[in-house]
Amino acid sequence: MDKLKKTANELLSLAGVEINGTNPWDIQVHNDNFYHRVLSGGSLGLGESYMDAWWDCEELDEFFYRIIRADLERKVRMNWRLLLKALAARVFNLQSRRRAYQVGEKHYDLGNDLFKNMLDERLVYSCAYWKNARSLDEAQENKLDLICQKIGLKPGMRVLDVGCGWASFAKYAAEKYGTEVVGITVSKEQVELGKEMCMGLPVQIRLQDYRDINETFDHVVSVGMFEHVGYKNYRTFMKFVHKCLKDDGLLLLHTIGFNISVKTPEPWTNKYIFPNGLLPSIKQIAASIEGLFVMEDWHNFSADYDRTLMAWHRNFERNWDKIKSNYGERFYRMWKYFLLSSAGAFRARKNQLWQVVLSKRGMSGGYTSIR
Repeated sequence: MDKLKKTANELLSLAGVEINGTNPWDIQVHNDNFYHRVLSGGSLGLGESYMDAWWDCEELDEFFYRIIRADLERKVRMNWRLLLKALAARVFNLQSRRRAYQVGEKHYDLGNDLFKNMLDERLVYSCAYWKNARSLDEAQENKLDLICQKIGLKPGMRVLDVGCGWASFAKYAAEKYGTEVVGITVSKEQVELGKEMCMGLPVQIRLQDYRDINETFDHVVSVGMFEHVGYKNYRTFMKFVHKCLKDDGLLLLHTIGFNISVKTPEPWTNKYIFPNGLLPSIKQIAASIEGLFVMEDWHNFSADYDRTLMAWHRNFERNWDKIKSNYGERFYRMWKYFLLSSAGAFRARKNQLWQVVLSKRGMSGGYTSIR
């Protein structure tokens, strides 16, 4: 055990983190089995041991910022179970039509009470746009309006929202721009609440996989859904959009991105948060659109996701007492770990946030970027 503890200390010291230290980003270890669990299990062992209260940290987001910037994950050997899972992800299509609804059941159907107490008033579950915003509500409305402006939304247009969440974009576009919107999601809970929120508006919210759509639209938007498509299906997704988009229409793709191309999910996130989730790279997106689309605009505002996640965490902490009877202490630790580790990843610039605007044949006269 002493040898494992020494190894852990040496690794963490590379990131300026001390075991049982006094800085807010230092970790406090309560169970000595922590060292073996993390050194043998990597990120999965780290996350599960936190959920089991084997260690704590005053500022988890800063802890993750430091260990990610120091690239410690690469220095911890993967165990054979994780290697087998990595192999399986390369062989099987983890995001097939049959498996598409798993993330809805596992994550988005957790309970609308959780998301109502964490998100903004419109229930936007994607990165906000903080330019000139004073609150999360303002920043999310900024983002929704930015999308509408980027695709040149006008009254009477018909828009498809792939991965519509609780219909925040659909409701905003219908109310503010007078458009008709079809929103699709793989979450039953989102369909139920989304329909309620859009009552009386020209909005349809459907429980449907994108591969089952066979209609034509003026524009297509996808906000925070492409992370669930999977590398085996990126090209399929783009072909689907190309087929249902009018010749002069635009696709706005809002997605978290990764700096390198990967084919296997992050183990802890895959097991506990987003089953079968995978972050695309620039290279993978570029390959998926080749011969189908012209890239008109690529906007990176990744730092805004750090700020968004911290705002969600503050809401979650402030409102936890209202909902804790439905979830329990282990869920609380899991969700806190999810939000703050994600914030740290964006702060360290490991994760990116992109809005990409694509046209089928290139816009005549060019596209004017909107920021």
